[in-house]
This record gives sequence, structure tokens and C-alpha cells, in this order.
Amino acid sequence: MTTPLGATVVTERAGRRATVARRTRETDVTVSIDLDGTGVADVATGVGFYDHLLASLAQHALFDLAIRAGGDLVVDEHHTVEDVALVLGSAIAAALGDRAGIARFGEASVPMDEALATAVVDVGGRPYAVVDLPFRGERVGALPLQLVGHALESLARTAGATVHVRGAGRNDHHLAEAAFKALARALRVAVAPDPRRVGVASTKGSLG
Repeated sequence: MTTPLGATVVTERAGRRATVARRTRETDVTVSIDLDGTGVADVATGVGFYDHLLASLAQHALFDLAIRAGGDLVVDEHHTVEDVALVLGSAIAAALGDRAGIARFGEASVPMDEALATAVVDVGGRPYAVVDLPFRGERVGALPLQLVGHALESLARTAGATVHVRGAGRNDHHLAEAAFKALARALRVAVAPDPRRVGVASTKGSLG
């Protein structure tokens, strides 16, 4: 299937697995996710440290995740980082389906040496992000650090999730990685089936 230019398309959905593709004049991104996986990651975005962060997300959320992205890296990394996050969020939303029977909320704190990050999430269909990660430098490898917060905001928007991520540390690599691992652990809790839950976790009977 060829993804129409400018469209985000769910090309496959089964159980809590989904594949989503998006193609524009700037990027061509396909993401496959299994929320009930074992943490297997196969990620190739062309931005090495971003690949590392996304692989860490998969590993610690216990999502099976495959990402293929081609983008206009000759311009800069912005479009690729943003669009991968948008498609990943869309894949999470597609895999969650109607979001019935899940815990909905999750929270986790993760240390990495001197760095500590905390993530709190609500996957109840309300897109919002608050990110406070005070990086000291401009880049880790090929990834501009100003794009870390933008990626988290983009993921929250299309996943239909409220995401709060905060952290501190002297080493930018450690802080970014701790943030993605904390987000992963929080998502793992939030998307997990709750055996006592019937329907959606909301007093109004619907999410969003």
C-alpha cells in the first residue's frame, strides 16, 4: 500500500498491535507496535541517539516496536524527529483502540547515574504535554536536544495522552535517556489491562 501524500494511515490493526504510516514531502515514516510485546526494538530513523532513546522506550515499556523513517536530514533533524513521534503516537492510539479495560494512568521515576527523571501519564484521550528537562548543551550525537521536548509533545498529541516529564542531571545523555525510560515505565503501567476494570476508566463513561 502506498500512503497518500500528507496522510497518516493505519495500515494494520489486530488485538493491541498496529502499523501506521505517514508520508509527506519531508519524511516517510512507518511504525509498527505491539503493546503486549517483550521489548524488542528495530528502529532506524537516521538519527542515532534518537534511535537509542526509542529503543530504550520499547525495552522498558515492553512494547515490540519497529520504526522505519526516511527524511530530509540534509536540511536538519527536525522533520524526522517530529514526524516519527507523531506516527509513534498514532500507532499507540490505534493499538489502544477504545481504551476500555486499561489502567489509564501511570507514573515512574528512573535514575541514570547523577540524572533523575519522572514521568506521569494519562492515556485517556486528552492530549497535553508538560516537559521540563534542563539540558546543558545543544546536542547529543546527531540529536538536537531542543527536539527532545518537541518529540514528547508530538507523541502526546497523537497518542491522546497527557504527559508530564521532568528531570535534572549534569549529563545530557543521562538526562534524556532517564526521561525516555521513565516515560516507558509510566506507559507500561498506563496501558496495562486492569482485570477489575469494566469499560473505560472514567466516571462520565467516555474518554477524551
